[in-house]
Order: sequence, then structure tokens, then C-alpha cells
Amino acid sequence: MVKFNFSFSKTGYMKYISHLDLMRLFTRAFRRAGFAIKMTQGFSPHPKFSINRALKLGLESQDELAAVSLRESLDTQDFQERLQKQMPEGITIKQVYEEEKSKPRD
Repeated sequence: MVKFNFSFSKTGYMKYISHLDLMRLFTRAFRRAGFAIKMTQGFSPHPKFSINRALKLGLESQDELAAVSLRESLDTQDFQERLQKQMPEGITIKQVYEEEKSKPRD
């Protein structure tokens, strides 16, 4: 499992999209980009994806943080390019970095 943290901006008409719709937008974009998203376990599985904070409707932001867990390893540049191609105008993927894996304790 690989966890990618990334920052994005939400500007223009996208400032009128709600937090729940933004979550759905990213989930569909991950699927369209062909990413193997890690799913939660249980009765109703959901993608392991989170946005750090929910913006109020009508506010623009230049630096929102999000994280997604994938089942396959990718280059950060490839992840950014493939995801950006699936985003509508107003959502820009700015920076992507892979989360460091912690070593198990003895």
C-alpha cells in the first residue's frame, strides 16, 4: 500500500462545489485515471481518501491538503499528471509527495 499526500487549489466556479461533491469528484477522478485505490474493510467499503478540512461553500483556496492510499506504487509525477487530466477547470493539483513508510519497531 502506498499513501500519496497532495495539495490542490480550488478556484473559479469550483468554489461553489460542496465538500461532499468535492469528495465524489476526486473519487471519480481516481477511477478515471486508472488508480487502484485502497478500500476500507467492512459492510460498506469506501475509498481511503481524505481532505484535511472542509471549506465553506463559496470560498476559494490555494492550498488544500488531501491524502489517498493506493494498492500500487507510482511515480509522484505520473500520479500528478494522470490526476490533473481528470480534473475540471478550477481544480489544480499543485504538489504530490509519497508518504514515508515507518519501519516496524522491534
